[in-house]
Amino acid sequence: MAGDQHTPAPDYDLIVIGAGPVGENVADYATRRGIRVAIVESELVGGECSYWACMPSKALLRSGHALRAAERLDGARQATTGSLDAPAVLARRNAFASDWKDDGQVEWLSSAGIDLIRGHARITGPGLIEVDGRAYRATAVAVATGSIPVLPDVPGLPAAKPWGTREATSAAAVPPRLLVVGGGVAGTELSDGTIVTSDEILIATGRRPATLDLGVETVGLVPGEWLTVDDTLLVSGTDWLYAVGDVNGRALLTHQGKYQARAAGEAIAARITGAPVHAEPWGDHVATADHAAVPHVVFTDPEVARAGLTEREARARGLAVRVVEYDLGWVSGAKLHADGYEGRAVFIIDEDRQVIVGATFVGQDVAELLHSATIAIVAEVPLARLWHAVPSYPTISEVWLRLLETYGRPTAR
Repeated sequence: MAGDQHTPAPDYDLIVIGAGPVGENVADYATRRGIRVAIVESELVGGECSYWACMPSKALLRSGHALRAAERLDGARQATTGSLDAPAVLARRNAFASDWKDDGQVEWLSSAGIDLIRGHARITGPGLIEVDGRAYRATAVAVATGSIPVLPDVPGLPAAKPWGTREATSAAAVPPRLLVVGGGVAGTELSDGTIVTSDEILIATGRRPATLDLGVETVGLVPGEWLTVDDTLLVSGTDWLYAVGDVNGRALLTHQGKYQARAAGEAIAARITGAPVHAEPWGDHVATADHAAVPHVVFTDPEVARAGLTEREARARGLAVRVVEYDLGWVSGAKLHADGYEGRAVFIIDEDRQVIVGATFVGQDVAELLHSATIAIVAEVPLARLWHAVPSYPTISEVWLRLLETYGRPTAR
């Protein structure tokens, strides 16, 4: 994409399509390195996570989780004489979704020196996009358009006007009866497994990349398919197009998309400015953790939190695996969280290196345990060294010591 006397100068060094958290981070990290960046958004700046996914959904869930936690504690349960105040819960949700106004996000873009282009973007050629009839040229383009729900092929379903996750998290009132179709994260967080005749139907049967109306066919890619990338998030077969977040299908999680975005923004800026690109594993310009240390949390009750590899994944990679498990209900700190606390903790250990490659926690309030596991996995901390990481007593984190004791003390290397 280097210009010459016959090629017009680019309008921007980088144009990012999609101003959700992923797109904002790509733009921000690239701008910090001194290149000119614009971001295109057809809806609200801040994207799905801010208005229809992560923030409003967790705001809705938190009140119910707090009430059930109180009901599990003698002395507190006696004070829970009523039920949730649905209008108050929805009002709190509205506040977390900024009442579906993006003024604050737009102000942040301006303060960061990132130009905002409102409208629907389509790629029209290498380094070329069109936004509502106006053409722009850039040295690099980053697609951060995310993913959209898949509607299953069920006779009569479209006529029922089913909800997607957007309708569920932005609902103005709680339906008397809700039928959830799908058992993934979104479905399990919003349903308790009861079979009902419903007033509304929520479809949570998966997502597909938002590439159908993006113009990718003009550069030899297939509309509606995931955009395959390398670890610098460069789309295969190109030297100017990047795909970051859900749209590349690597890990459909906001936090992982933002991680990719930081790597991509730095890599794009390095290539444009001629700086070295550090593309070795765990380097500055790559998303290595996508392959080995992705943290997941399902905010059900109880919570399910996992980082790194499962036992099956670890064995498929040829690792010498040992699985260590411990009952969280035996941990003093967990017992303080709830009477009759139930839960489980599992470590997946690579015996050859004596490091943790995967961890799973199931139980009330376990999501906050996960980052310590993620750090241990990414840093490949030897088990012998972890014995010196002393958990505070009495906290749920004491399970780390109990898991190490179950494994047995290794010899320092």
